Order: sequence, then structure tokens, then C-alpha cells
Amino acid sequence: MKTILVMLDGLGDRAYPSLGHRTPLQFAATPNLDRFAFLGSNGLFHAGVPGECLPSENAHYLIFGYDLKDFPGRGLLEAVGEGVTFNDDDVLCLAHLAGMVWENDRPLLMEKRPAMGEEALDALFCALGPFENRGIRFRLHRTRRNDAILIMSGGASPFVSDSDTMMPGTALARIEPVSGNPEPARAAVTAAAFNAYLSHCHRVLANHEANRQRMSEGLQPANFLATQRPGRRIPQEPFAQKWGMRAMLMASGAVYGGLAHELGFTFVRVKDTEDPGQDLRARIRLALSDQDHDFFHVHTKAPDDTAHTGDPDNKVAAITSLDRGLDEMVSEIEKRDDLLIAIAADHSTPSFSCPSIHSGEPVPVILVGPNVRRDDVTAYDEVQAAKGCLGFLKGRELMLTILNYANRSSMVGHQLGGEKRPYIPTGYKPFSLTE
Repeated sequence: MKTILVMLDGLGDRAYPSLGHRTPLQFAATPNLDRFAFLGSNGLFHAGVPGECLPSENAHYLIFGYDLKDFPGRGLLEAVGEGVTFNDDDVLCLAHLAGMVWENDRPLLMEKRPAMGEEALDALFCALGPFENRGIRFRLHRTRRNDAILIMSGGASPFVSDSDTMMPGTALARIEPVSGNPEPARAAVTAAAFNAYLSHCHRVLANHEANRQRMSEGLQPANFLATQRPGRRIPQEPFAQKWGMRAMLMASGAVYGGLAHELGFTFVRVKDTEDPGQDLRARIRLALSDQDHDFFHVHTKAPDDTAHTGDPDNKVAAITSLDRGLDEMVSEIEKRDDLLIAIAADHSTPSFSCPSIHSGEPVPVILVGPNVRRDDVTAYDEVQAAKGCLGFLKGRELMLTILNYANRSSMVGHQLGGEKRPYIPTGYKPFSLTE
């Protein structure tokens, strides 16, 4: 049976007076999502635990059934997705040019990413050449606009904190070793070298002609390298081995390309246009027509991106468009007996300024297919889903439930071959009299 998991990134939200105290999903016109709700089982889902504010990369890792103790870090995933060259023992970190001012000896973040021309940005990044301190070597690989990947070599540790607070008006943070980490000595050296590097970057940026020109024009200079979410490669169990399904992941972001590579998915990097519904329709067509995979992760960033604009109406428009993009999948599920559809989100993203960026509310989930129970829910949203027969699923429970409805589950205690698997394996050795 073919399984398609449609991931509506950041779909969950909070209620707003401007929407009649409804969420954008409740307010939007979603006849296709509502049809899926009518045809299958509904419930709530959280990739971690209720109230936990997860970024997309951690949420996806949990959704795919992995343990966060083995999570390699957002910096590593972005680096892989961007094609950055590095060694397996290097530490990779997200970095971007930010604007700050000194106020009472406190470095206040003023602009996350000052808007600058390509020539000025290129000059600033070029000025930040390789740097070494305490044996730790630093180099930047620019990816786009203000953003880059910071590569740390020479025995660096990923167990250090972030400098980027992500909230304008707050003081940028000093890098510190993370408490209780398994390599405290290396982490302490890395933190000290990291702070020296950021000080070096600030001096270079603050004195650069491009920033002096901006200041003369009354503009905020890009005078600080904000960093966050370092990571180092950790070998991962391939998804096909973990769940017994050949998997494809379709998404537009580099982090998903990195995640696909590390977990053994076939990755299809797609482009986002001004029509998220048509984008989603095209991705679903690819999943429906493909004959080489069993599991398809179809991703769209539109709900999350529009939530970050701070206007619930923008998110309503994106959801309405995405619903139109589900029309062909509705037709397929109503006439096929070899198709299992799951629709969910990785996390909630409030459509207003939130200190944690994302929020911890659960999201609605639907499963539709020939083996799936039908409940009495007829609308897909954060409130109606709570009435459904799926109940409240968390973490890897979603994959286990998908495996069950795809008729691939193995009974607990029944084992073929030397590895315990939640699915019925096919690669075990048959019995032989010759042995």
C-alpha cells in the first residue's frame, strides 16, 4: 500500500478576535480537508509533548520515529542540504549577519537581518575570512542573502550555546558550554574560541566601509554574526531499515534535504511559488505517480511562512490555497483501495509575534484509507479533531499508526531475523537443512 503523509508545516495556531475568536484553520474555507476528515479518523498530534515548542527539524526527526539524543543538529542538516564541504568531526552552526547596538555595555539585537544590497553583503562576508583560536578553526560558507553556515574544525564540540536570541531588543548572548554535556573540556575550549571569533567578527564588521556607509545614511549596520543550533554528524539508522518502507521526501528547504540525506530518503527539492495550492498539487501528483517508493513525505512551508508575517489573514489565504491543492488527492482516495493518506502538521506557529517563534499546542491529524475507521468528525481543525477516534498521538506513535493502517505491522514478540522491527520483514534468512 502506498502511503502519503502531507505535512502542512506550522499549520496549528491560536484563536484571534479578528477571526471571530477562531484559528486561521477554523476560519479558512477548507472543503477538501473537511472531506478527508469525514472519510477517516481524526485526532490531535504533537511530535514531542504538549506545550513543547519544537522547531521543524526536531519535530520531523521525532515524527519519523527517531530519538532526539541522536539528533545531529540544525546546523549539520542545513550544511548537508546546502552542499557544504566538511568533515564528519566538524561542527556546523547556523549563522547570519545581524544588526546590534551597544547600550550600557549590552549588545542589543536591533535587526535580525538588515536589508542590504548584494554587493554590500558579499563584501561583508568576504571580509570575514578564516579564523583560528585555541586550535579551533572557523570558516564561513555563505548560503543566501544574510545567511551562512559556520564550520568549526580542530576538535570543536557541538555542546555550546547560541548567541542569537532571535528577538530584537534583547541582548545577544555569550557562548557557553552546555551543562551536563559528555565532552565538557572540549566544549569549554570551543565556547572560549567561539566568543573570540564573534568578537573578531564584530570588530571587522563594525569597521567595514559598507557598514560605515550605512551608518552615515542613518541605517542599521550589519555588525554582528548571530549564531545558533550547532551540530555534528551522528550516524543514523536508515528510514527504510527502521520502518520497512522506501521513502521519498519532497520539500523546498535545505534543512529537509539534509534530513533526507542523513535518514536515507530520496529527496526531491521543489520550488515554492506564489501559488501554494498548485505547488502542493504538483507534489501530490508526483507521489501518486511514483512506482519506486512506498512512503511519501509531501511538505509545504506555506502555513509557517505566512504565520511569521504576523497577520492571521495571510495564513488564512495560504490555508485556503493549500486546500484547493488537495482536490486530486480527494478523488484518488475515494476510488482506490491501495492508498493511505495522512495529513498533519509538525508544530503550531502563532500568527503574531511569539518569543519562542513556534508554540506548543497540538495540531490536527487525519488518516484516511481502506482500513481506517471513520468517526463522526466532519471538519479539519484544531478543535474538531479532538473529538476524533485517533485520540492524542505523540511522537513515533504517528508512524506506528501509519504502519498499522498500511497493514505492515508486526505483532510484538514475533520476530523474524536478528533485528527487532515494528514491521514484517522480508529480508530474513530462510531455514536451511544444509546448516
